[in-house]
Amino acid sequence: MAAAPVATAPPERDRKEPAGPSPALRHRLAERGIDKQLLLLLPAVVFIVGLFVYPFCYGLGLSFQPQNGGGPFADYVRFFSDPYQFSTIWKTLVLAIPAALLNVLASVPIAYRMRGRFRGKRLLMTVLVVPITLGTVLTAEGLLNFLGPSGWLNRALEAIGLVDEPLRLINNYWGVFFSLVITGFPFAFLLISSYLSGIDPTLEKAAATLGAGWWDRFRHITLPLLAPGLATTFCLTFVLAFSVFPSAILVGNPSGETRVISIAAYQAAYEQYDYPYASTIAMIMGVVELIVVGVVLLWRSRLYTGSTGGKG
Repeated sequence: MAAAPVATAPPERDRKEPAGPSPALRHRLAERGIDKQLLLLLPAVVFIVGLFVYPFCYGLGLSFQPQNGGGPFADYVRFFSDPYQFSTIWKTLVLAIPAALLNVLASVPIAYRMRGRFRGKRLLMTVLVVPITLGTVLTAEGLLNFLGPSGWLNRALEAIGLVDEPLRLINNYWGVFFSLVITGFPFAFLLISSYLSGIDPTLEKAAATLGAGWWDRFRHITLPLLAPGLATTFCLTFVLAFSVFPSAILVGNPSGETRVISIAAYQAAYEQYDYPYASTIAMIMGVVELIVVGVVLLWRSRLYTGSTGGKG
């Protein structure tokens, strides 16, 4: 009777290695967050590259190709050597920084008070957030009707005898400033409210049991924890205000005190048809924003060194 053949293992060189990385390598990659789930970010990466990175790189390259020649930095020299153009940076900063500061400072006490439960909270929240849905054009139209020479405010002031002639509150700096505050406050308020909701209220209750008043609790507990949120909110509201364009034209003086840098870029592109020069102004605009944001974030890192990101 013939013996059954004994199965032998294939030679070492004939064995097939499993496809893909080894289990140890996959484990190390997973510890660093690199796995198949990372592919879910691919659509977002394509979107960002297509709509943000590529246009930025294209505009940056275009800014070094002056239409009239003179070297790659000719348009940058042209901008900074022209006082009329260079002044747009200061005019925009004078509008954006105070508006962002006011929006943040006004949001803190209101959001702090609205942490608790009280009757009419939802209605008040709706009233505070509604302006974010109006848009800059509708807000500017409302300012024209309310603050204009024949608007409701001036007619009321004249009717009660407080003024003899209408106050000039639009088509100047104040018209644009009011527009930035109205459109930016809801945005800042929602951000501050979200940061405050992340601070554990038991910290203040513990301080209250030790005899700390509301101001001491706010100054020593809530404010330090809220500092990162304040810095982030200021940065976002500042960028939003720095890119002001419609209100600077509709309720401002686009050829004078409210000729902001975005108007200068628009005029270069669509009135002078000098696209490299317009790209140069856009790049300068971005650098100025990054400088202000960088200074604020540096202040934040010095003021707050915790790792909670604003949460208790």
